Amino acid sequence: MTSPPRLPVLAGLPLAVGSGLAIPVQGRINGALGARLNDGIAAAAVSFSTGLLVMIVISLVLPRGRAGLASILPAVRSRAFPRIYVVAGAIGALFVFAQSFTVGILGVALFTVATVTGQTVSGLLVDRMGIGPAGKKSVTGIRIIGCVLTIAAVAWAVSPRFSGAGAGGSDDDPASLLLPILLPVAAGFLMSFQQAMNGTATVHYGTPIAATLVNFVAGCTVFWAALAVKLAVAGPANPLPSEWWYYLGGPMGGVFIGLGALLVRSLGVLVTGLGMIAGQLLGSLALDLTLPTPGTVVAPATVLGTLLTLAAIILATLPWPRGALRRQRPVR
Repeated sequence: MTSPPRLPVLAGLPLAVGSGLAIPVQGRINGALGARLNDGIAAAAVSFSTGLLVMIVISLVLPRGRAGLASILPAVRSRAFPRIYVVAGAIGALFVFAQSFTVGILGVALFTVATVTGQTVSGLLVDRMGIGPAGKKSVTGIRIIGCVLTIAAVAWAVSPRFSGAGAGGSDDDPASLLLPILLPVAAGFLMSFQQAMNGTATVHYGTPIAATLVNFVAGCTVFWAALAVKLAVAGPANPLPSEWWYYLGGPMGGVFIGLGALLVRSLGVLVTGLGMIAGQLLGSLALDLTLPTPGTVVAPATVLGTLLTLAAIILATLPWPRGALRRQRPVR
């Protein structure tokens, strides 16, 4: 089966930003579902399950989906890539776990900065190691500056939320926050590896549809196992809601998993991740402006930080010539 074609940066980067737009919408929906069920694990299990059902239908209906479905087992059996890549979806489950268990302690702002820091640093590392299908990419000064600017810009964009971050307030012992901070950093750090694994699997499956399906299978396995333990210990959650929009989180997850798996071959892991971060900030800003939650205030720092994030990504993406940051020797 032929692998998906490479996309030029001018086409791939907007797609990465567009896929990132789905992340805050999914977070808003899953958060509302978790509140309705009074159970974050049950909400995540429902989200992953609906996403899996949608991907099964797509895989059976579309010709390319059926071809990708037929190529999964042969690719795994032939060890076309390390078999551990099939459990890449468990990293997505870890991210949701980190979100569920640390946002209440750290607040949304600190959680966001922690995950973006981990993802940005690992994006450089994964590209340097050549784990993804785009091959090895050098760690240049421009890319490092773009990463540092991205982390600073995200911190600036979410800074208005720091005053209300964390359930414990400003008197929390810093040592007690060490483990809650390390968990989202680790989850963000592993996300770049997940994208590289999915991108490599996509090349061998011939379509991101198959890679996305395998991700949902792994994620569902993790969450249903966790939910079974939770049910045995604490009992069932509230009944499932009847409103249809509560079940859109999983399909939206399929959008950015599939596009991420497709784009890392063209853009590399770092630039794909940075584009999704920009989309996440833009989507959050759009939600706060159009469908604000109680107490939401859109501060100038949020707008300016989002724009700086876009500028940092452009800086890291442009094909700067080698030695662009080196001091020019005077001509004698």
